Amino acid sequence: MIEKLMEKWHQNLNGELPGGIDELLADDVKFYSPIVFTPVKGKELAKLYLGAVGNTFSGGETMESLGADDSKFKYTKEVVSGYHAVLEFEVEVEGKYVNGVDIITCNDEAKIIELRVMLRPLQGINIMHEQMKKRLDKLQKAGQGVYDR
Repeated sequence: MIEKLMEKWHQNLNGELPGGIDELLADDVKFYSPIVFTPVKGKELAKLYLGAVGNTFSGGETMESLGADDSKFKYTKEVVSGYHAVLEFEVEVEGKYVNGVDIITCNDEAKIIELRVMLRPLQGINIMHEQMKKRLDKLQKAGQGVYDR
């Protein structure tokens, strides 16, 4: 299952998946952000947070921007087994190096039921926190309700 999902995951990052991130997430997905204390539950909120991540990493509006040729985001390692994948990435955000992993779990329909993101080093976490807060505050002001959990 996870191999099928990873193929679609990479297609999405390259902007080549009809339906985008919506096609990858289960309705009851849980997203564990390194920036937010509690998990984000449900597809709609997870899409908002992942959109903010894509915007932070790439300067674009969605996760689909990450695969663009001018993106500083790149996966460096990928380990897949059964229903799980661990993808290590590197990215530069406002001149700061950020290294992290996406830990993905899927269900029998090859949909993401859990996504955990871990980051390092501390300066990378700090810049991500700063940038994500700006984007989430903007969504909150637009009435998206990102803090209503």
